[in-house]
Amino acid sequence: MEKNLTSGNVWKNILYFSLPYLLSYFLQTLYGMADLFIVGQFDGVASTTAVSIGSQVMHMLTVMIVGLAMGTTVTIGRAVGAGDSKKVSKTVGNTTVLFLGVSILLAGLLLFLVRPIVSVMSTPTEAVDGTIRYLTICFIGIPFITAYNVIASIFRGMGDSKSPMYFIAIACVINIGLDYLFMGAMHMGPAGAALGTTLSQTISVIISLWVILKKQTGITMKKADFSPEKQTMGQVLKIGIPIAAQDGFIQIAFIIITIIANRRGLSAAAAVGIVEKIISFLFLVPSSMLSTVSALGAQNMGAGKYDRADQILRCAMGIAVGFGVCVAVLIQFIAEPVVGLFTTDTMVVILGAQYIRGYIWDCIFAGVHFSFSGYFCAYGRSEISFIHNLIAILCVRIPGVYLTSKFFPDTLFPMGLATATGSLLSVIICVIFFGWLKRRERSRKKITSV
Repeated sequence: MEKNLTSGNVWKNILYFSLPYLLSYFLQTLYGMADLFIVGQFDGVASTTAVSIGSQVMHMLTVMIVGLAMGTTVTIGRAVGAGDSKKVSKTVGNTTVLFLGVSILLAGLLLFLVRPIVSVMSTPTEAVDGTIRYLTICFIGIPFITAYNVIASIFRGMGDSKSPMYFIAIACVINIGLDYLFMGAMHMGPAGAALGTTLSQTISVIISLWVILKKQTGITMKKADFSPEKQTMGQVLKIGIPIAAQDGFIQIAFIIITIIANRRGLSAAAAVGIVEKIISFLFLVPSSMLSTVSALGAQNMGAGKYDRADQILRCAMGIAVGFGVCVAVLIQFIAEPVVGLFTTDTMVVILGAQYIRGYIWDCIFAGVHFSFSGYFCAYGRSEISFIHNLIAILCVRIPGVYLTSKFFPDTLFPMGLATATGSLLSVIICVIFFGWLKRRERSRKKITSV
Protein backbone atom coordinates (compact mmCIF):
# COMPACT_ATOMS: atom_id res chain seq x y z
CA MET A 1 0.00 0.00 0.00
CA GLU A 2 1.43 3.37 -1.06
CA LYS A 3 2.14 5.74 1.83
CA ASN A 4 3.25 9.34 1.46
CA LEU A 5 5.83 10.21 4.15
CA THR A 6 6.38 13.88 3.31
CA SER A 7 4.37 15.19 6.26
CA GLY A 8 3.90 14.48 9.96
CA ASN A 9 6.44 13.93 12.72
CA VAL A 10 9.87 12.97 11.32
CA TRP A 11 10.74 10.62 14.20
CA LYS A 12 7.40 8.86 13.86
CA ASN A 13 7.88 8.40 10.11
CA ILE A 14 11.39 7.05 10.62
CA LEU A 15 10.16 4.51 13.15
CA TYR A 16 7.13 3.63 11.00
CA PHE A 17 9.40 2.82 8.07
CA SER A 18 12.58 1.58 9.74
CA LEU A 19 11.16 -0.88 12.28
CA PRO A 20 9.53 -3.18 9.70
CA TYR A 21 12.63 -2.85 7.53
CA LEU A 22 14.83 -3.62 10.54
CA LEU A 23 12.83 -6.75 11.28
CA SER A 24 12.92 -7.72 7.59
CA TYR A 25 16.68 -7.36 7.48
CA PHE A 26 16.96 -9.23 10.77
CA LEU A 27 14.97 -12.13 9.33
CA GLN A 28 16.97 -12.07 6.11
CA THR A 29 20.21 -12.12 8.08
CA LEU A 30 18.89 -15.17 9.92
CA TYR A 31 19.13 -17.03 6.62
CA GLY A 32 22.91 -17.02 6.71
CA MET A 33 23.20 -17.25 10.47
CA ALA A 34 20.76 -20.17 10.64
CA ASP A 35 22.71 -22.00 7.95
CA LEU A 36 25.97 -21.46 9.82
CA PHE A 37 24.50 -22.32 13.23
CA ILE A 38 22.74 -25.50 12.08
CA VAL A 39 25.62 -26.84 9.97
CA GLY A 40 27.86 -26.33 13.01
CA GLN A 41 25.58 -28.58 15.08
CA PHE A 42 25.66 -31.49 12.63
CA ASP A 43 29.01 -31.20 10.80
CA GLY A 44 32.64 -30.28 11.46
CA VAL A 45 34.81 -27.23 10.86
CA ALA A 46 35.22 -28.02 7.14
CA SER A 47 31.46 -27.78 6.52
CA THR A 48 31.22 -24.65 8.66
CA THR A 49 34.00 -23.06 6.61
CA ALA A 50 32.32 -24.09 3.34
CA VAL A 51 29.03 -22.48 4.34
CA SER A 52 30.72 -19.34 5.69
CA ILE A 53 32.76 -18.83 2.50
CA GLY A 54 29.88 -19.72 0.18
CA SER A 55 27.41 -17.52 2.02
CA GLN A 56 29.89 -14.64 1.92
CA VAL A 57 30.00 -14.88 -1.87
CA MET A 58 26.19 -14.98 -1.98
CA HIS A 59 25.96 -12.05 0.42
CA MET A 60 28.16 -10.04 -1.92
CA LEU A 61 25.90 -10.81 -4.87
CA THR A 62 22.76 -10.08 -2.87
CA VAL A 63 23.91 -6.69 -1.60
CA MET A 64 24.93 -5.72 -5.14
CA ILE A 65 21.45 -6.65 -6.37
CA VAL A 66 19.92 -4.67 -3.51
CA GLY A 67 22.20 -1.75 -4.37
CA LEU A 68 21.14 -1.82 -8.01
CA ALA A 69 17.51 -2.01 -6.92
CA MET A 70 18.06 1.12 -4.81
CA GLY A 71 17.65 2.98 -8.09
CA THR A 72 14.09 1.66 -8.21
CA THR A 73 13.38 2.63 -4.58
CA VAL A 74 14.60 6.20 -5.06
CA THR A 75 12.92 6.68 -8.46
CA ILE A 76 9.59 5.43 -7.14
CA GLY A 77 10.01 7.43 -3.93
CA ARG A 78 10.55 10.66 -5.83
CA ALA A 79 7.52 9.91 -8.04
CA VAL A 80 5.35 9.23 -4.96
CA GLY A 81 6.51 12.48 -3.35
CA ALA A 82 5.68 14.36 -6.55
CA GLY A 83 2.29 12.61 -6.87
CA ASP A 84 3.18 11.08 -10.27
CA SER A 85 1.40 7.69 -10.32
CA LYS A 86 2.19 7.10 -14.01
CA LYS A 87 5.90 7.36 -13.25
CA VAL A 88 5.51 4.83 -10.44
CA SER A 89 3.86 2.27 -12.76
CA LYS A 90 6.40 2.82 -15.53
CA THR A 91 9.29 2.37 -13.11
CA VAL A 92 7.82 -0.88 -11.76
CA GLY A 93 7.33 -2.30 -15.25
CA ASN A 94 10.76 -1.34 -16.53
CA THR A 95 12.41 -2.61 -13.35
CA THR A 96 10.77 -6.00 -13.83
CA VAL A 97 12.09 -6.34 -17.38
CA LEU A 98 15.55 -5.05 -16.48
CA PHE A 99 16.16 -7.32 -13.51
CA LEU A 100 14.72 -10.41 -15.16
CA GLY A 101 17.34 -10.17 -17.88
CA VAL A 102 20.14 -9.34 -15.43
CA SER A 103 19.35 -12.26 -13.12
CA ILE A 104 19.25 -14.87 -15.88
CA LEU A 105 22.56 -13.71 -17.38
CA LEU A 106 24.17 -13.51 -13.95
CA ALA A 107 23.08 -17.04 -12.98
CA GLY A 108 24.47 -18.52 -16.19
CA LEU A 109 27.80 -16.70 -15.86
CA LEU A 110 28.33 -17.63 -12.22
CA LEU A 111 27.52 -21.31 -12.76
CA PHE A 112 30.24 -21.33 -15.41
CA LEU A 113 32.71 -19.66 -13.02
CA VAL A 114 31.88 -21.53 -9.80
CA ARG A 115 35.20 -23.42 -9.55
CA PRO A 116 37.39 -20.39 -10.32
CA ILE A 117 35.44 -18.42 -7.69
CA VAL A 118 36.13 -21.10 -5.06
CA SER A 119 39.80 -21.07 -6.04
CA VAL A 120 40.09 -17.28 -5.89
CA MET A 121 38.64 -17.38 -2.37
CA SER A 122 41.68 -19.46 -1.29
CA THR A 123 39.23 -21.95 0.17
CA PRO A 124 40.97 -24.49 2.45
CA THR A 125 41.30 -27.88 0.75
CA GLU A 126 39.00 -29.59 3.27
CA ALA A 127 36.16 -27.17 2.41
CA VAL A 128 36.47 -26.99 -1.40
CA ASP A 129 33.88 -29.64 -2.33
CA GLY A 130 31.31 -28.33 0.14
CA THR A 131 31.76 -24.75 -1.06
CA ILE A 132 31.31 -25.78 -4.71
CA ARG A 133 28.08 -27.64 -3.92
CA TYR A 134 26.77 -24.71 -1.85
CA LEU A 135 27.46 -22.10 -4.52
CA THR A 136 26.18 -24.20 -7.43
CA ILE A 137 22.75 -24.57 -5.85
CA CYS A 138 22.62 -20.91 -4.79
CA PHE A 139 23.65 -19.69 -8.26
CA ILE A 140 20.76 -21.65 -9.79
CA GLY A 141 18.42 -19.74 -7.45
CA ILE A 142 19.72 -16.25 -8.34
CA PRO A 143 16.59 -15.28 -10.38
CA PHE A 144 14.42 -15.89 -7.30
CA ILE A 145 16.83 -14.07 -4.96
CA THR A 146 16.80 -11.14 -7.38
CA ALA A 147 13.01 -11.20 -7.69
CA TYR A 148 12.48 -11.00 -3.93
CA ASN A 149 14.84 -8.05 -3.47
CA VAL A 150 13.41 -6.14 -6.43
CA ILE A 151 9.84 -6.62 -5.17
CA ALA A 152 10.96 -5.40 -1.74
CA SER A 153 12.59 -2.32 -3.29
CA ILE A 154 9.35 -1.46 -5.10
CA PHE A 155 7.28 -1.64 -1.92
CA ARG A 156 9.82 0.43 0.02
CA GLY A 157 9.88 3.12 -2.64
CA MET A 158 6.14 3.40 -2.13
CA GLY A 159 6.68 3.90 1.59
CA ASP A 160 5.59 0.36 2.48
CA SER A 161 8.23 -1.51 4.47
CA LYS A 162 5.72 -3.87 6.13
CA SER A 163 4.85 -6.09 3.15
CA PRO A 164 8.49 -7.20 2.54
CA MET A 165 8.70 -7.99 6.26
CA TYR A 166 5.77 -10.38 6.01
CA PHE A 167 7.22 -12.07 2.91
CA ILE A 168 10.63 -12.66 4.44
CA ALA A 169 9.18 -13.79 7.79
CA ILE A 170 7.39 -16.67 6.09
CA ALA A 171 10.47 -17.55 4.07
CA CYS A 172 12.73 -17.44 7.12
CA VAL A 173 10.60 -19.91 9.06
CA ILE A 174 10.56 -22.24 6.04
CA ASN A 175 14.32 -21.88 5.62
CA ILE A 176 15.07 -22.89 9.22
CA GLY A 177 12.75 -25.89 8.94
CA LEU A 178 14.37 -26.99 5.68
CA ASP A 179 17.84 -26.56 7.18
CA TYR A 180 17.04 -29.01 9.95
CA LEU A 181 15.51 -31.38 7.39
CA PHE A 182 18.34 -31.25 4.86
CA MET A 183 21.33 -30.89 7.20
CA GLY A 184 19.99 -32.63 10.30
CA ALA A 185 17.77 -35.49 9.14
CA MET A 186 19.23 -35.98 5.65
CA HIS A 187 22.87 -35.05 6.45
CA MET A 188 23.33 -33.08 3.22
CA GLY A 189 25.85 -30.65 4.73
CA PRO A 190 26.57 -27.40 2.83
CA ALA A 191 24.38 -28.52 -0.09
CA GLY A 192 21.43 -28.79 2.29
CA ALA A 193 22.04 -25.25 3.55
CA ALA A 194 22.01 -23.90 0.00
CA LEU A 195 18.95 -25.90 -0.99
CA GLY A 196 16.99 -24.67 2.02
CA THR A 197 17.88 -21.05 1.28
CA THR A 198 17.01 -21.29 -2.42
CA LEU A 199 13.67 -23.03 -1.88
CA SER A 200 12.58 -20.62 0.84
CA GLN A 201 13.44 -17.61 -1.34
CA THR A 202 11.40 -19.14 -4.15
CA ILE A 203 8.39 -19.53 -1.87
CA SER A 204 8.82 -15.92 -0.74
CA VAL A 205 8.67 -14.71 -4.35
CA ILE A 206 5.54 -16.76 -5.10
CA ILE A 207 3.77 -15.34 -2.04
CA SER A 208 4.75 -11.74 -2.84
CA LEU A 209 3.58 -12.05 -6.44
CA TRP A 210 0.26 -13.42 -5.25
CA VAL A 211 -0.16 -10.43 -2.93
CA ILE A 212 0.61 -8.00 -5.76
CA LEU A 213 -1.91 -9.65 -8.07
CA LYS A 214 -4.73 -10.27 -5.57
CA LYS A 215 -4.52 -7.49 -2.98
CA GLN A 216 -4.86 -3.71 -3.06
CA THR A 217 -1.20 -2.73 -3.21
CA GLY A 218 -1.59 0.61 -4.96
CA ILE A 219 0.23 -0.73 -8.05
CA THR A 220 -1.79 -0.54 -11.28
CA MET A 221 0.07 -1.91 -14.28
CA LYS A 222 -0.54 -1.76 -18.02
CA LYS A 223 1.16 -3.69 -20.81
CA ALA A 224 2.87 -0.48 -21.96
CA ASP A 225 4.60 -0.12 -18.59
CA PHE A 226 6.70 -3.19 -19.39
CA SER A 227 7.92 -1.70 -22.65
CA PRO A 228 11.57 -0.69 -22.10
CA GLU A 229 11.98 3.08 -21.88
CA LYS A 230 15.47 4.54 -22.08
CA GLN A 231 14.79 7.42 -19.70
CA THR A 232 13.19 5.28 -16.98
CA MET A 233 15.78 2.48 -17.09
CA GLY A 234 18.52 5.08 -17.33
CA GLN A 235 17.33 6.82 -14.17
CA VAL A 236 17.17 3.52 -12.25
CA LEU A 237 20.64 2.53 -13.44
CA LYS A 238 22.15 5.99 -12.85
CA ILE A 239 21.29 5.72 -9.16
CA GLY A 240 21.62 1.95 -8.79
CA ILE A 241 24.91 1.22 -10.57
CA PRO A 242 27.14 3.34 -8.27
CA ILE A 243 25.46 1.78 -5.22
CA ALA A 244 25.84 -1.75 -6.62
CA ALA A 245 29.49 -1.02 -7.46
CA GLN A 246 30.04 0.46 -4.00
CA ASP A 247 28.51 -2.56 -2.28
CA GLY A 248 30.46 -4.86 -4.57
CA PHE A 249 33.76 -3.21 -3.65
CA ILE A 250 32.89 -3.39 0.04
CA GLN A 251 32.21 -7.10 -0.26
CA ILE A 252 35.34 -7.64 -2.35
CA ALA A 253 37.28 -6.00 0.45
CA PHE A 254 35.73 -8.41 2.95
CA ILE A 255 36.46 -11.33 0.62
CA ILE A 256 40.10 -10.24 0.44
CA ILE A 257 40.08 -10.18 4.23
CA THR A 258 38.65 -13.70 4.16
CA ILE A 259 41.38 -14.79 1.74
CA ILE A 260 44.03 -13.36 4.06
CA ALA A 261 42.42 -15.22 6.97
CA ASN A 262 42.10 -18.44 4.93
CA ARG A 263 45.84 -18.43 4.35
CA ARG A 264 46.36 -18.39 8.10
CA GLY A 265 44.65 -21.78 8.43
CA LEU A 266 41.28 -23.44 8.88
CA SER A 267 40.64 -22.05 12.38
CA ALA A 268 41.28 -18.44 11.34
CA ALA A 269 39.10 -18.92 8.26
CA ALA A 270 36.22 -20.29 10.34
CA ALA A 271 36.64 -17.50 12.94
CA VAL A 272 36.50 -14.71 10.35
CA GLY A 273 33.52 -16.34 8.64
CA ILE A 274 31.58 -16.57 11.90
CA VAL A 275 32.39 -12.98 12.91
CA GLU A 276 31.31 -11.71 9.48
CA LYS A 277 27.92 -13.30 10.11
CA ILE A 278 27.68 -11.76 13.57
CA ILE A 279 28.66 -8.35 12.22
CA SER A 280 26.09 -8.59 9.43
CA PHE A 281 23.51 -9.10 12.17
CA LEU A 282 24.78 -6.18 14.24
CA PHE A 283 24.78 -3.95 11.15
CA LEU A 284 21.00 -4.27 11.00
CA VAL A 285 20.45 -0.79 12.43
CA PRO A 286 22.98 1.05 10.22
CA SER A 287 21.63 -0.76 7.16
CA SER A 288 18.03 0.02 8.05
CA MET A 289 18.95 3.69 8.43
CA LEU A 290 20.47 3.69 4.94
CA SER A 291 17.26 2.32 3.43
CA THR A 292 15.09 4.61 5.56
CA VAL A 293 16.97 7.76 4.62
CA SER A 294 16.93 6.71 0.95
CA ALA A 295 13.18 6.07 0.81
CA LEU A 296 11.98 8.90 3.06
CA GLY A 297 14.56 11.32 1.71
CA ALA A 298 13.57 10.55 -1.88
CA GLN A 299 9.88 11.20 -1.18
CA ASN A 300 10.62 14.50 0.58
CA MET A 301 13.07 15.67 -2.07
CA GLY A 302 10.53 14.73 -4.74
CA ALA A 303 8.10 17.02 -2.93
CA GLY A 304 10.75 19.77 -2.72
CA LYS A 305 11.17 19.44 1.08
CA TYR A 306 14.97 19.36 1.32
CA ASP A 307 15.11 20.76 4.87
CA ARG A 308 12.91 17.90 6.03
CA ALA A 309 15.21 15.43 4.25
CA ASP A 310 18.16 16.93 6.17
CA GLN A 311 16.26 16.42 9.42
CA ILE A 312 15.64 12.78 8.50
CA LEU A 313 19.39 12.35 7.98
CA ARG A 314 20.25 13.81 11.39
CA CYS A 315 17.70 11.65 13.20
CA ALA A 316 18.88 8.49 11.43
CA MET A 317 22.52 9.15 12.32
CA GLY A 318 21.57 9.73 15.95
CA ILE A 319 19.81 6.37 16.13
CA ALA A 320 22.63 4.50 14.38
CA VAL A 321 25.46 6.02 16.43
CA GLY A 322 23.66 5.46 19.73
CA PHE A 323 23.14 1.81 18.85
CA GLY A 324 26.74 1.43 17.67
CA VAL A 325 28.24 2.76 20.89
CA CYS A 326 26.13 0.45 23.06
CA VAL A 327 26.94 -2.66 21.01
CA ALA A 328 30.66 -1.89 20.71
CA VAL A 329 31.06 -1.57 24.47
CA LEU A 330 28.95 -4.66 25.21
CA ILE A 331 30.90 -6.91 22.82
CA GLN A 332 34.14 -6.19 24.67
CA PHE A 333 32.71 -8.19 27.60
CA ILE A 334 30.83 -11.00 25.82
CA ALA A 335 32.89 -11.72 22.69
CA GLU A 336 33.74 -15.34 23.54
CA PRO A 337 30.18 -16.47 24.39
CA VAL A 338 28.84 -14.80 21.24
CA VAL A 339 31.34 -16.52 18.94
CA GLY A 340 30.86 -19.75 20.91
CA LEU A 341 27.22 -19.88 19.80
CA PHE A 342 28.43 -20.96 16.36
CA THR A 343 31.23 -23.38 17.15
CA THR A 344 32.59 -25.62 19.89
CA ASP A 345 36.17 -25.39 18.61
CA THR A 346 38.22 -23.57 21.29
CA MET A 347 40.77 -22.05 18.90
CA VAL A 348 38.05 -20.72 16.60
CA VAL A 349 36.36 -19.08 19.61
CA ILE A 350 39.60 -17.43 20.75
CA LEU A 351 40.45 -16.09 17.29
CA GLY A 352 36.87 -14.99 16.64
CA ALA A 353 36.74 -13.07 19.93
CA GLN A 354 39.96 -11.26 19.03
CA TYR A 355 38.64 -10.29 15.60
CA ILE A 356 35.22 -9.08 16.72
CA ARG A 357 36.61 -6.95 19.57
CA GLY A 358 38.44 -4.85 17.00
CA TYR A 359 35.87 -5.04 14.21
CA ILE A 360 32.88 -4.07 16.37
CA TRP A 361 33.86 -0.38 16.53
CA ASP A 362 32.91 -0.23 12.87
CA CYS A 363 29.25 -0.26 14.00
CA ILE A 364 29.62 3.37 15.13
CA PHE A 365 31.31 4.73 12.01
CA ALA A 366 29.18 2.64 9.65
CA GLY A 367 26.04 4.10 11.21
CA VAL A 368 27.17 7.56 10.11
CA HIS A 369 28.36 6.83 6.58
CA PHE A 370 25.45 4.46 5.85
CA SER A 371 23.04 7.28 6.71
CA PHE A 372 24.98 9.69 4.51
CA SER A 373 24.95 7.14 1.67
CA GLY A 374 21.16 6.91 1.91
CA TYR A 375 20.95 10.69 1.73
CA PHE A 376 23.24 10.89 -1.31
CA CYS A 377 21.11 8.25 -3.07
CA ALA A 378 17.91 10.18 -2.38
CA TYR A 379 19.64 13.33 -3.64
CA GLY A 380 20.43 11.56 -6.92
CA ARG A 381 24.18 11.64 -6.25
CA SER A 382 24.83 7.99 -5.45
CA GLU A 383 28.26 8.26 -7.05
CA ILE A 384 29.39 10.03 -3.87
CA SER A 385 28.70 6.86 -1.91
CA PHE A 386 30.76 4.90 -4.42
CA ILE A 387 33.66 7.35 -4.17
CA HIS A 388 33.96 7.45 -0.38
CA ASN A 389 33.76 3.67 -0.07
CA LEU A 390 36.29 3.09 -2.85
CA ILE A 391 38.79 5.49 -1.25
CA ALA A 392 38.32 3.89 2.18
CA ILE A 393 38.75 0.38 0.78
CA LEU A 394 41.84 1.09 -1.33
CA CYS A 395 43.59 3.47 1.07
CA VAL A 396 42.83 1.93 4.47
CA ARG A 397 40.76 -1.24 4.72
CA ILE A 398 42.63 -3.64 2.42
CA PRO A 399 46.19 -2.40 3.04
CA GLY A 400 45.43 -2.09 6.75
CA VAL A 401 44.22 -5.69 7.05
CA TYR A 402 47.15 -6.98 5.01
CA LEU A 403 49.75 -5.14 7.07
CA THR A 404 48.21 -6.03 10.43
CA SER A 405 48.06 -9.67 9.34
CA LYS A 406 51.78 -9.57 8.56
CA PHE A 407 52.89 -7.65 11.65
CA PHE A 408 50.55 -9.40 14.12
CA PRO A 409 50.52 -13.12 13.13
CA ASP A 410 49.33 -14.31 16.55
CA THR A 411 46.09 -12.30 16.84
CA LEU A 412 43.18 -11.15 14.67
CA PHE A 413 42.40 -8.08 16.80
CA PRO A 414 44.40 -5.57 14.70
CA MET A 415 42.75 -6.90 11.52
CA GLY A 416 39.38 -6.03 13.03
CA LEU A 417 40.53 -2.52 13.91
CA ALA A 418 41.74 -1.97 10.34
CA THR A 419 38.22 -2.44 8.96
CA ALA A 420 36.81 0.06 11.45
CA THR A 421 39.48 2.60 10.52
CA GLY A 422 38.38 2.35 6.88
CA SER A 423 34.86 3.37 7.86
CA LEU A 424 36.21 6.31 9.85
CA LEU A 425 37.80 7.64 6.65
CA SER A 426 34.42 7.21 4.90
CA VAL A 427 32.76 9.35 7.56
CA ILE A 428 35.26 12.17 7.05
CA ILE A 429 34.75 12.11 3.27
CA CYS A 430 30.95 12.05 3.66
CA VAL A 431 30.99 15.14 5.88
CA ILE A 432 33.08 16.98 3.27
CA PHE A 433 30.72 16.02 0.42
CA PHE A 434 27.63 16.90 2.45
CA GLY A 435 29.01 20.37 3.12
CA TRP A 436 29.74 20.75 -0.59
CA LEU A 437 26.17 19.82 -1.54
CA LYS A 438 24.72 22.26 0.99
CA ARG A 439 26.91 25.10 -0.31
CA ARG A 440 25.78 24.41 -3.88
CA GLU A 441 22.18 24.32 -2.71
CA ARG A 442 22.51 27.70 -0.99
CA SER A 443 24.17 29.18 -4.08
CA ARG A 444 21.30 28.00 -6.30
CA LYS A 445 18.76 29.54 -3.92
CA LYS A 446 20.60 32.89 -4.01
CA ILE A 447 20.67 32.88 -7.81
CA THR A 448 16.96 31.97 -7.97
CA SER A 449 15.97 34.70 -5.52
CA VAL A 450 17.82 37.43 -7.44
